[in-house]
Amino acid sequence: MTETREVAATSRAEATRARLMVAAIAAFAEKGFHGTTTRDIAAAAGMSPAALYVHHRSKEELLYMISRAGHERTLTLVRNAIAVGGTPAEKLRRVVHDFAVHHAERHTESRIVNYELAALSPVHLVEIRKIRREIDAEVRELVESGVASGDFETPHARVSSVALLSLGIDLARWYREEGAWKPKDIADRYADMALRIVGAQHL
Repeated sequence: MTETREVAATSRAEATRARLMVAAIAAFAEKGFHGTTTRDIAAAAGMSPAALYVHHRSKEELLYMISRAGHERTLTLVRNAIAVGGTPAEKLRRVVHDFAVHHAERHTESRIVNYELAALSPVHLVEIRKIRREIDAEVRELVESGVASGDFETPHARVSSVALLSLGIDLARWYREEGAWKPKDIADRYADMALRIVGAQHL
């Protein structure tokens, strides 16, 4: 019975933390990190400000958790797209396509993840930058492997990989559901552009 109560309490705590993260994303998106107060987040979650501190030390900790989850999700997405296999062109098309869909479908969260980095504490920023470097490295190594195999022809693999990632990241800044373009449509076009950016020899 005690174990059952402990599991239930853990589940409730996890649900509350998830609710706070959703509320923080909405608040940060509306007012920006610095314009948002813990009271704003608590109100959006239907909680008292005091209740927020039961689960999080500060709004910066919430930002860090949002940022870490978003970056880890992106890293997994990129690695999974590469792991499917195929030619360098097929892998790159898949990476860019999935990366674009992700940033369009989760554009609100992605704006916070990518454009509020300066608000993170120095310790948290170091951790997030490490994950970002891992994402960069996965794409750069994919482009370099395509150059080495003769599938791609670009003299600047590093610059090309940065450009490819920037395409998807910038989607979070401007994409809106009410627009004429759907995530998959944009992703298909971006995938085509990606192959041209790296000078793919067989389109």
